[in-house]
Amino acid sequence: MPDRLYPLSHAPIDFHFRQTPSDFVVTEIPLYDFSGEGEHLILKVRKKDLTTWQMIEILSSHLGIRSREIGYAGLKDRNAMTLQYLSVHRKYEQAVENFSHDKIKIVERHLHNNKIRIGHLKGNRFFIRLKKVNRTDARKIDSLLEWIGANGLPNYFGYQRFGRDGDNYKTAKEIIEGKRKIRERKKRDFLISAYQSHLFNLWLSKRIEISRLFDALSVKELKEVYVWGNEVIKQIKKEAHFFRLLPGDLANHYPHGKLFGVEDVVEESKRMKERRISPTGLLCGEKTKHAADIAWIVEKEYVEAVPARGSRRYAWIWPEEIEGEYKEQVAHYELHFTLPKGSYATVLLEMIANRPIRIEE
Repeated sequence: MPDRLYPLSHAPIDFHFRQTPSDFVVTEIPLYDFSGEGEHLILKVRKKDLTTWQMIEILSSHLGIRSREIGYAGLKDRNAMTLQYLSVHRKYEQAVENFSHDKIKIVERHLHNNKIRIGHLKGNRFFIRLKKVNRTDARKIDSLLEWIGANGLPNYFGYQRFGRDGDNYKTAKEIIEGKRKIRERKKRDFLISAYQSHLFNLWLSKRIEISRLFDALSVKELKEVYVWGNEVIKQIKKEAHFFRLLPGDLANHYPHGKLFGVEDVVEESKRMKERRISPTGLLCGEKTKHAADIAWIVEKEYVEAVPARGSRRYAWIWPEEIEGEYKEQVAHYELHFTLPKGSYATVLLEMIANRPIRIEE
């Protein structure tokens, strides 16, 4: 996958990062408080060295039920310590009490009226430990976290989305073109969704490139790059936020709300600066809306026919409760931050590092 372009142009920062249960911890934030009554048992589960699917299979085997009877809100990394919520019917409460596994621990139980379903989470809280960080780079990271805290970051799909070699979207393209067949529907759907993610990342990287140019060049210089008209270029140049909105963008109220078309980029950029709206990018597929005007000129270069349901995804997000601490004696930099659901912590690391991050074995 091509390297993603990030907003800042600092020299790459070197550090050691490895996704392990001691250095990478993810805690799910529920979408709502649990009622304390009802026919569903909500389990807060801590796991390590297992995918969410592996954990569900282990638990379903113990309870003697089908995996689909266990509700979950999102999938969590295998190479991490993760805390997430599952739901089972209350009638299995006694069997749950007898459950024991060396990589899975049930740390809380609640009753609730409804089963947990995909997307029923507000976001995730992350703890990440970076190693081999010198004092100079630690100060740079402090400064970069301040910028991210004030301005946010692009909502790329992280490297985990594209398989160990980073190229599973190529297999998906062969499926779409009829050059390869995969009978297992779940695997096929996953690969095609990775291709949707790949196209989104390419589009977002292009929009970052445009934003960087508008940040760096004068109106006169920009007129030599873009044939969008003098007045439009002036308006985009005036925008309040780094990520430039374009006429015809489809934006959404943030962190959730109704999709709408952007007309006055200067006024809408003020709302973006206030974290009230965020532009969206296309996940190619059926039954989805496309941008218009200049935004469409950019978007259409990354539109392909994909046999899946399409949607739109926030292009820009704002991490919350960012904390950073440098431990000089051991050359560790420890990070805590919260991201909305569907966003990748490793994207924040890539923005700090200004280089690709990969799993280090």
